[in-house]
Amino acid sequence: MDTPRYTDLVQSLPANVPFVGPEEQERARGAPFAARLGANENIFGPSPSAIAAMCAEAENVWKYGDPTSHDLRVALADRMGVATESILVGEGIDGLLGNLVRLLIAPGDAVVTSDGAYPTFNYHVAGFGGVLHKVPYRDDHEDLTALMIRAHEVGAKLIYLANPDNPMGTWHKGADIVAALDRLPEGCLLLLDEAYVEFAPEDTAAPVAGNDPRVIRMRTFSKAYGMAGARIGYAIGAPDLIRSFDKIRNHFGMNRMAQVGALAALNDTAWLADIQAKVADPRNSIARIAAENGLTSLPSATNFVAVDCGRDGDFARAVLGALVARGVFVRMPFVAPQDRCIRISCGRPEDLAVLAEALPQALAEARG
Repeated sequence: MDTPRYTDLVQSLPANVPFVGPEEQERARGAPFAARLGANENIFGPSPSAIAAMCAEAENVWKYGDPTSHDLRVALADRMGVATESILVGEGIDGLLGNLVRLLIAPGDAVVTSDGAYPTFNYHVAGFGGVLHKVPYRDDHEDLTALMIRAHEVGAKLIYLANPDNPMGTWHKGADIVAALDRLPEGCLLLLDEAYVEFAPEDTAAPVAGNDPRVIRMRTFSKAYGMAGARIGYAIGAPDLIRSFDKIRNHFGMNRMAQVGALAALNDTAWLADIQAKVADPRNSIARIAAENGLTSLPSATNFVAVDCGRDGDFARAVLGALVARGVFVRMPFVAPQDRCIRISCGRPEDLAVLAEALPQALAEARG
């Protein structure tokens, strides 16, 4: 036998990943990017308190991290106004997504999402044999009503909704999401991905009770807190659901330096407020650069801006390719009609200066 005996499910899956990392693209092009504006990282970085805490903890890296993330969970529960038993800490939202799908979805189970929404969620569903049922965006927003209707039609066990949305940056009011819960099918869970909520208007976060069994919310330290490389996220859900993760999660999956860093970042509220203010300027600058080149940008409640290239997806891909060739790392939505846009992360003035120089050249090349 030349190979392991893979499962039938694994053999049926394509050998790909949701995203090609910028490092891989840099290796392929033989040069680093001059402006890294594609992964929605917080280029302004984490709180100095978080960096100091992680550095101090480095001498204890010989120890495993606390498998319950107790101190961080207590602090998060206090911040969110819920019981500690309603908080789960995991390896970023991506890790939490994988565990949630593993917990709920068996081969053949129906899952509902938006066509073009976060592809890593789809990756996990496919990996456990779930059947994805997709609904289109409406006016560049995930269509909350259509998601609920589709879930009823297919008997879905799980619905995915990002608020604010990635890749479009649009958002729903939290009160509208709470109202929609009354239309949720019996036995169906709403997965509410709030990765970007710290950048959004105040009424965006859904005011859901921590013990509401119909919803699990997921948040992260990767975006506003500037700790994407630490891989630390958290979920808020009913205590019974949170306890169920103990059956399948990686109990020693949390890096102990990430745990103490996240706790220090959470406590540095002044730094978070400064980051929220800093992101507003580059959002406005990206919109201005787009307008100077005859393009429009979508209103954004995130740390990125979706810029409408004004034609179809093939044209937007040509613009993206021309930008990458000029050292500007950006990404774009995968599904029409949202793929008429490119998605540009907020950056420093020097990053946006590179963008401002490269964009008109990229547009000219794409137009032929």
